[in-house]
Amino acid sequence: MNELRKLLDKKARPAIGVFNGISALLCQKLGFEILYLSGAAFSGSMALPDLGIITLTEVKRLVEEIRMVSNLPIIVDVDTGYGEAINVYRTVKELEAAGANAIQIEDQVMPKKCGHLEDKQLVNVEEMIKKIKMALHARKGDDFLIIARTDARTVEGIDSAIERAKLYLEAGADVIFPEALESLDEFKKFAKEVKAPLIANMTEFGKTPYLTLEEFRSAGYDIVLFPVTLLRASLFAMKEVLREIKDKGTQKDFLSKMMTRKEFYELIGYERYIELDKKVANSSFNMK
Repeated sequence: MNELRKLLDKKARPAIGVFNGISALLCQKLGFEILYLSGAAFSGSMALPDLGIITLTEVKRLVEEIRMVSNLPIIVDVDTGYGEAINVYRTVKELEAAGANAIQIEDQVMPKKCGHLEDKQLVNVEEMIKKIKMALHARKGDDFLIIARTDARTVEGIDSAIERAKLYLEAGADVIFPEALESLDEFKKFAKEVKAPLIANMTEFGKTPYLTLEEFRSAGYDIVLFPVTLLRASLFAMKEVLREIKDKGTQKDFLSKMMTRKEFYELIGYERYIELDKKVANSSFNMK
């Protein structure tokens, strides 16, 4: 399994938000290096809002599903940790055992909100630090990373986000994630002040302008999240083909925008399963 820590090299590597096994497998086949189990994408795939109402059990199951088809590092968005600090202990234990490589925990109160919405509320610094320390105590080794996200920029301003980040880093967080910064200058200022591995969020329709990976790289960021891009693009494509069927009674004019049967079978390794079945069926067993 790849070690996520080795990829923290200020190269602004993209981490794609996945929400099931097939989206994770597609990312791996196309050469991406990091998977991001996005809480927003996962809850959205269940037709639920991103308010922290998905459960640890559901997220653990998805980590296991992804790990069955991909050996890429998985960063798991655990929202606020599924409860109080003591719950974070179990969260880390369960997800590390399931095959995750890192958790990302944020400093919002419940019900938490998308980081690019208004009216968020923050927990006090002491509570967030307690959660970070609990996560550190729970993990088996340093290869499992604890990512501390601060939502302070929207609530209290960039200087507060920087000060919180420094305290989270001092508490032992491995990586810092400043959410919803509003300009390239802010990303640069944050990176200059916070000497740590850094994650940026390049979500759509949010407070952050559309910056390129090269711009994030120049600002000093290690990983750039695209958390809901695949889900949004998938939903748009489904909506368009559904309209096509409803309006024309056929999907035939939409075929050029679909993955072919052959491409899909190659993606999931269909023939490998068939060959394995034949091999087992034709093998002789010594029944004792």
